[in-house]
Amino acid sequence: MAQSLTTQATDLAAAKMAAVNSFIMEHVANSGVWMPLPGVHIQLPPWLSVHGLMLTIGATILVLLFGLTYRRKDPVPSGMTNLLELLVLMVRDQIALPFLGEKDGRRLAPLFCSFFFFILCLNLMSLTPLFPAATANINVTASLALVTMGFMVIGGMMKNGVVGFFKAFLPHGVPWPLLILLGPLEFIGMFIKVGALAIRLFANLLAGHIVIFSLLSLLLMFGLLALPVVALVVLVFFLELLVAFLQAFIFTLLSAIFIGQLYHPEH
Repeated sequence: MAQSLTTQATDLAAAKMAAVNSFIMEHVANSGVWMPLPGVHIQLPPWLSVHGLMLTIGATILVLLFGLTYRRKDPVPSGMTNLLELLVLMVRDQIALPFLGEKDGRRLAPLFCSFFFFILCLNLMSLTPLFPAATANINVTASLALVTMGFMVIGGMMKNGVVGFFKAFLPHGVPWPLLILLGPLEFIGMFIKVGALAIRLFANLLAGHIVIFSLLSLLLMFGLLALPVVALVVLVFFLELLVAFLQAFIFTLLSAIFIGQLYHPEH
């Protein structure tokens, strides 16, 4: 009898853990099924994945936010307009201009604003169970990093020429025998920087969401005995809220630094 009860308890715990793992994976992994709530499954078209849907929703939110909420004609900005202008000026004055100079900084400020607001929107969306974490997908973050790489390579060649672009990988004042070694290493370092840019955003968002849902799963496993865990979940959630802003800022900042290094290698 006791052995039977133990077996039933073990099977029940295994079933609960499988359900928890399924919900966590649905939130962070890409698939063709959107599960906004436990037990609710929405089958997406074959040509659309759940993270592709999140990217579309995020872009739509930003278009509506800047197109309908932002009122540029107001003599004194207030409310959401004031907040959006504050963030735009922060990206332009604290990121674009310091690392690319006045001319290139103003010209590429829309790119960095797009990076910042798009990543921030996706990060904040993923803090609700309704929206899966698109930025916890390495394919999404790698695509964003490839955009940065495109501006590094193509923009660098357009600004300094093909020869000038490759000369940027040769440190000044270094004896020529060392350039044979340092040149290829600096060139390979460009790809490493882009890879690190993608992995940093992906890993931080993925880890944070797994921690939150893993802690919440203790309630399902142990019931009211795990109730104190809720306080820890709240603290982690506010930490993730900070990470959402911080990672958007860091991705945008590093993109500006990497692009600026190839646009202005003399500095």
